[in-house]
Amino acid sequence: QVQLVESGGGLVQAGGSLRLSCAASGTIFRIDAMGWYRQAPGEQRELVSTITRSGRTNYADNVKGRFTISRDNAKNTVSLQMNSLKPEDTAVYYCTAEHWSVMGRSADYWGQGTQVTVSS
Repeated sequence: QVQLVESGGGLVQAGGSLRLSCAASGTIFRIDAMGWYRQAPGEQRELVSTITRSGRTNYADNVKGRFTISRDNAKNTVSLQMNSLKPEDTAVYYCTAEHWSVMGRSADYWGQGTQVTVSS
């Protein structure tokens, strides 16, 4: 089993910055893709950004140029630097990781979520 724990959420004014972090723990063999999703009240969960083990990144159009994802493979962590935050970025942010077991089986794991609130 793999556990993901997010940290770094909070309340910030529009135009401000926050940095989210996520640490994976447990019985880890290999983590490939990691990423962040978010879910605003009454909305579906949506992709924010992903990063492969080799460092290839992908961003939703509405965060490109403002958010930066990074990871540390040795520490099994992923971070999301969020700049120029807007009220519409308000949501619960979830960390996700694709884990491969020693038996060659893949499973996606999710964190419990961290609240980000951007005031206008």
